Amino acid sequence: MVFKSMVATNKLQKAPPFHVSRALTQLGADLRTARIRRNMTMADAASRIGTGLRAVMDAEKGKASTGIVVYAGLLWLYDMLQPLEELADPSKDKEGIALQATRERKRARKSGGLDNDF
Repeated sequence: MVFKSMVATNKLQKAPPFHVSRALTQLGADLRTARIRRNMTMADAASRIGTGLRAVMDAEKGKASTGIVVYAGLLWLYDMLQPLEELADPSKDKEGIALQATRERKRARKSGGLDNDF
């Protein structure tokens, strides 16, 4: 009897949109540069964030399958985490704010009255 894997494949990890792939590749290259500037080996970086060497290698290659916690851990290690903390700040989401404003009620609805039954 042959069993197929129960794990669903994530199409986004296998073939991310071009802009996503390019951004991850750039992030990986930037993380590599930061590590080298700090005179760290991949093994040093992996050990300091509590992961394996393969995870650091994959992050520096910009692999989409690498967990965000590895990317965030490396950014933290290199003292570069601040921009990630502000990345999806709702107050800077111009498109979302504009869309929300179009759906907001223009006036309050008339109440059905007060219920004084205690």
